[in-house]
Parts: sequence; structure tokens; C-alpha cells
Amino acid sequence: MALLLWLLLAVPAHVTDAQLRAKRSRLILTEASHLHPATSGPQPGAGPEPGDRATAFQVPTLDGKFSYQPDDGAVNESLVIHAFTNKSGFLECLWSSESSLKSLVEGLPNRTQVLFLSLDDSAVSDVLWMREQLHRAAANSRKEVLTRLHFSPVPVFALGNWIPKVLYYWGCLGHNCGLSQAVFTSDGWTMPIIVKRLDARYDWLMGHWSPKTYQLADAGDGCEPSPPLGGAVAWVSEGNCSFFNKVKNMAKSNASGVLVYSLPGNPIQDMNCEGQECFFPLAIPAAMVHQESSVAQALRSGKLVNVSFQTTPSPNFFISIDQQGALAETGWFLYPSFSFINWQAQWFEFAAGLQNKIQSPAKIIPVFDKITMQGDKGAVATVELPADVWNFDTLELDASLSCPGRRDSSCAEWDHTVQLFVCCDQLSPYCNTELGRWITAFRRGTGHWLTDVSPLIPVLDSSKCTFTMKTVPWAMPWVASLNLRFSVSNRTGEDVAELHPFKVTPLFSGGTFDKNYNKRYQPTKILIPSSTKKVELYAVITGHGSDENGCGEFCVTSHHFLINGVHNNTHTFDTAGTALGCTMRVKDGAVPNEHGTWLYGRGGWCDGLQVDPWRVDVTKQLNMSDFESNTIVYFGWFNGQDPNPAQKPGYIIMSSFLIFYK
Repeated sequence: MALLLWLLLAVPAHVTDAQLRAKRSRLILTEASHLHPATSGPQPGAGPEPGDRATAFQVPTLDGKFSYQPDDGAVNESLVIHAFTNKSGFLECLWSSESSLKSLVEGLPNRTQVLFLSLDDSAVSDVLWMREQLHRAAANSRKEVLTRLHFSPVPVFALGNWIPKVLYYWGCLGHNCGLSQAVFTSDGWTMPIIVKRLDARYDWLMGHWSPKTYQLADAGDGCEPSPPLGGAVAWVSEGNCSFFNKVKNMAKSNASGVLVYSLPGNPIQDMNCEGQECFFPLAIPAAMVHQESSVAQALRSGKLVNVSFQTTPSPNFFISIDQQGALAETGWFLYPSFSFINWQAQWFEFAAGLQNKIQSPAKIIPVFDKITMQGDKGAVATVELPADVWNFDTLELDASLSCPGRRDSSCAEWDHTVQLFVCCDQLSPYCNTELGRWITAFRRGTGHWLTDVSPLIPVLDSSKCTFTMKTVPWAMPWVASLNLRFSVSNRTGEDVAELHPFKVTPLFSGGTFDKNYNKRYQPTKILIPSSTKKVELYAVITGHGSDENGCGEFCVTSHHFLINGVHNNTHTFDTAGTALGCTMRVKDGAVPNEHGTWLYGRGGWCDGLQVDPWRVDVTKQLNMSDFESNTIVYFGWFNGQDPNPAQKPGYIIMSSFLIFYK
């Protein structure tokens, strides 16, 4: 406690919020002081890995102390540890953005604690400022959340526990960590001027800084096109127009990129598009920095100023402990917002609930146990099904996809569809039926789901079945695990009589979503088997690819199953293309904080999530007589009509069935 008292006494009572913000000044470094990139792979004995159990620790805080004391089982609360440094433009924006701060105090799950630390010598003033920022943000909202936010004035290098080891050993160069910097040089300067920078969101600005030196050119505020810049980087001030207009105008002026500098006293901001601007991606890079008087003065006096861009490795800024007490990475923040901490914490809540579910009684049939899935073959296993599985009315797929290594850095890039096919009898009409579907996460290894596929129990029509899980053959490897969970549903009330599915009739599949999409489908005639008590429509539908309308991944499509010309059963992907559609599915198991634009809503799926079957009881829509047929028509629409793309169309993947119960 003596260290804590010394640190607190070291803070002048007159330090103001503006002075704390002003600590963002430039870094003047020689090239010899640049850090070498950290090694990407784990070194033997170097430190804990994700998945290792976190041990107990205690740290002083501004309000006393914070203790993490796991018991032998689950700890029931998750913990996020955030290490701040004033050398990061990303963190400066994270902590000065009102929307970012409010997202934390308004959206942090109830069973999540957050410990705030600083990597710098200025730890005391840093955490005092951070606490003040969050207390101000919570003034008119959830004040109770403040009891779960803890601020330690002890700098990370003085903690004396395992936290520094993990922060430094895990390290990172990702979008939300590492020290992104702009390096200015000019004749007559003895040393380069190196300042922190924050790149614009890449989802609307598609350019990237090249590893070369650019000339810098003053272009005023950038709100009007300037004289041709000849490939120089434009130096423009913030304000007077949107970031989009500044970048667009500089692109028209033949700039290679744009550096926007903040006005005196203002923090670095998140450079994003607004409204309709976001539908017009631009192809040059842009970033924001603080104004540097030496740079501005040199440009005004006509001196040549050059700029280059670098990222210096740093300790990790975020690590976490899940509700089972295991260390975990927190993933990739697409932009500076504490919402990404909330989403990670929501996923911990989902994972804890899932662990409880898979502890419930069930007949478990192992299929895959950490089998590598890659190439044309995928993961294949043949299993014996015990005779008593037919006594159960519930079948759930307990599936997980992990990475070859324990770090997210070992995980596959891109999102791919994963399908599970089953064949129990080569002569059966059910052979190679799709039993389950998932979408891989993008550069994150956390994926575990429980999917109810009970209506498809009849396709398991033999005592020995072969299961094949696969994705596109060119995808990087995933490690697949799968258990079949058979159980008896807990029905109460009037629906006491046990109904079991006994027949599955395939209906329609998908295809290329173009002007001929609906011409491929003919009405299907269905006779109802005798003794049928219930009929269910069951479909798994996802949209992929992108034409000029974003179809089928990012457009709103509707899928219609018209029964007997009267009953239109419609499944609409109304969140497709929305900015945060898939963040709403984190509570259902969508893996958060992936690389790429995982946040956007999609056509029936999200990165790192199971595809839930769509089920509709259609019993009352059918003629249940043994002698009367029923007609089912399917069609898929975009904007209430047949698709008619002008460029390369997307496609629909669909499995659909009628399920008969007795």
C-alpha cells in the first residue's frame, strides 16, 4: 500500500482535464529506438496462452483494492483488463469519444468486471482521467455500472503479478493495438518527428499506406479540390466539412493519401463516413494526427516535408478472463469504441450458458474430436448409433470450430460456409442430407454452438451413419469437434402427447440469385401420410455473394413457401446490410470482434454462428386427407419482386423439407 500512497501523493491537486489530455504530444525518436517486430509464435515457457486458467491476483485501486479470487470451478463473472497508453491514437480516441464511453456504461453486461491500468509512468493521472471520463458518461444513465469498473494507479510494469507477462507476451500489431505512427522528415531537422496516428475506418476507405516515403502537401481544410498534388499526401485541417468530403476532394486532386490534423485542444477523432456517403467507398488511405507546429511551419515556409507510416509493436491493450476462469483474447476492434468490450463480455455470457446446457442429461454420440477440416474431403467419421436413440425426440448438434494454434493469429482468414452432411444408407433417399450449417469466424478461434435439428431425426435411418463436415476446399484449416446429443423434450400443459418425426420430404434447394432464379422451381405435390398428426415446414437458407445491390449477402431477400395457393409462409432477412445486424446475434453465439466487417447484418447468417433452422407448423394449412394432394410453391424475392441483377449475381444456399410427425 506504500506504493499506492506515494503514487497518489505524486499527483498535483491542480492537474486539470485539459492538462491530462495535453499529454498526447509528439514522440521524437531516433531510428535506433524503433522496436523490432515481436515474434508471432509462442516461445516455450514464455507465458500463459489463451485457454489457460488465470490465477488469483490483487491490485491497489483508487478506491481500495481489486481481488480476483477464482475457486475450483467457474468464477461466474468475466473480467476484462485494459491497459492504456498515451502513445496510442486509437486509445486516445477510444477514451475521448462520448459515444464510446456511453457504450461501456450503458451496455456492459451485469456479470462483467473491468480493470483499467496504464502502461506509462503517468499511470496515476491516466487512471484519474479515465475514471472521470466514465463517471461523467454515467451521470445520467446506469450509475450502478461504476461499481464494476476498477482503476489501478500502479503502472503495469510495477504490478508484480502475471498481468504484465501476458500483456507483453501476447503483444499485437492489430488494428486496435500496436502504435500506429506518422514519421515526418525535412532537411535541417536533426531527428524525425514521430507522432501517433489513427487510420480511418477501412470499411469505407479501401486504401492502405505503402511502405514508402511520400511528399507532404498543405491543402488547407480539404473541403474543396486543390491544385493537382502529384501523388503527395495532403495535409488538411479538421472541420468545415465531413471527413468523406475531404478525402474525396483530395482523391480528385491526385493525392496518394490524406492526413487530417486536429485543431488545437481537440483529440484525435474516429474518421468515418456519414449516411449516404458510406455507399461510395474511396480508394486512398487517410489518417488523423495532432497538429505539429514544426511540420506546419516548414510547409508554410516552402520547405520540403516527407512523411512515412509505421506501426511499432506494443503490449496488448486488452486481455480477458471468461466465466470459466480461462484467459482469453478480446479480438479486433474495427473502430475505437468500448462496444467491442461489451460484445466480448456478451459472448462470455453466451458461452457460460452453453456450458450449462451441455451439462444437462443427454445420450451423447461422439462424431469428431478435434479433427482437422480442410480440402475436398473435409472431416469424415462413421459412427454406430445405439438402438435406444430412436426413443428420443430431440437431436442437438454440439459443434465447435477451433484453430490450429491457441492464438487468434493462427486462425483462418475469411468467412466460409461449413455444412454437415449425413448418409446412413447409400440407397436411402436421405443419403447426403444436410444436417447442419455454420459460418466460420474471420481470424478468431472461438466458436461453439448447440443447434436443434430434431425434425431431421428420420434421416438417421440406419444403425451406422457417415458424417461429413466440409467447407470450400481452398479455405485454411479448421479443427472440428462434433457430438450428437439425443434427449427427451420437457413438454408441459396440453401438448403432453409425444410426437415424433417419422418422415422427411425434401422440397427446394437454392441456386444463382438472378432473373432465372424462380423459373427453376415447379410446384410440388404432396400427399400426407396416414397417421400424421403434425406437419412442419423446415428450411435452412442463407444468401451469399454480392451484385450491385449487395445480393445475396447484404441485401434484404424474402423466401416464400405458398401452400395450396392461400398460405404464404415468408422468411425475410430484414437485418441484411444493416451496420450492426450481426452484433445483435452475439448473445446467440456469433463470435465477436473478428477481423473484417463481421458487424454487418447478412442474408440469414453471421460470421462465427450456426445457421438456425426456420420452422413453421403448417398442419392447419394442409389437406390432411390421405387422398387429397397439397401444392407447395417456392419463390425468392428481392425488394418484393424477382431478382434481376445487372452484374455478377449472388446465390442462395437452401435445404428445405416438410417434416411429418405422429
